[in-house]
Amino acid sequence: MASTYTESTGTQLLDHPVEPEAARHRLPRQSRAGAPLLGVTAMTAALSATGLAAAPAQAAAPVPVTAADEVSDGLLAADPGLALAARIQQQADGQRTSADESARLAAAQDAEAKRAAQQAEAERDAHTLPVAGYQLTAHFAQAGSHWAHLHTGLDFAARTGTPVAAVAGGTVTSAGWSGPYGYRVIQTLPDGTELWYCHLSRIVTASGSVAPGAVLGAVGATGNVTGPHLHLEVRPGGGAPVDPLPWLQQLGLQP
Repeated sequence: MASTYTESTGTQLLDHPVEPEAARHRLPRQSRAGAPLLGVTAMTAALSATGLAAAPAQAAAPVPVTAADEVSDGLLAADPGLALAARIQQQADGQRTSADESARLAAAQDAEAKRAAQQAEAERDAHTLPVAGYQLTAHFAQAGSHWAHLHTGLDFAARTGTPVAAVAGGTVTSAGWSGPYGYRVIQTLPDGTELWYCHLSRIVTASGSVAPGAVLGAVGATGNVTGPHLHLEVRPGGGAPVDPLPWLQQLGLQP
């Protein structure tokens, strides 16, 4: 095959060009389009294992989230065992809180019941019989020549001048002369019950609030009587009289 030689350049010209030596041994060009994606995926997996992967954006919460909370959430997300343990612990904490609240309510109810019992006991202890050193001489609904009708109260015979005390706390709403009842004091209790203390020799408390045991007057023989005694009547709501004996017994008193 013919060839030419050029003196000026020293370059040999061939009919068929020869590829450069370097071009024959060059590797094919590879696309790098997937390389960045592979690197990002590997980095995300590595960060997730340590809990540092970025979490999706969430709406602002009322309570600020600290770095420790983010690390903890990441660890729980990466380890199902830790997540399960956290849920179990949360349930246990909720049950313990509920049990503590139930115990607190039970203790409060128990304390209230004890307080009510103590108050009731104090009220029972505060009640007192109207006269000391007495003898019962006439009972409720008893018939006799001394009364136009059946007896309307309970008679406590005692010496003239023996103090007459308020059976319970209440208010003296009437005091003075009352015909056959002689000198009488009417005490109204908080529930509206009226107590009539009759045949008194004198009146000590004519009005106002009185505590249990307060002296209202003294035993006498005024009005329609045959001897000194206290005639006690119990009138619920200020109405008709009832038997004073069971009423007193309900207060814990035993005449």
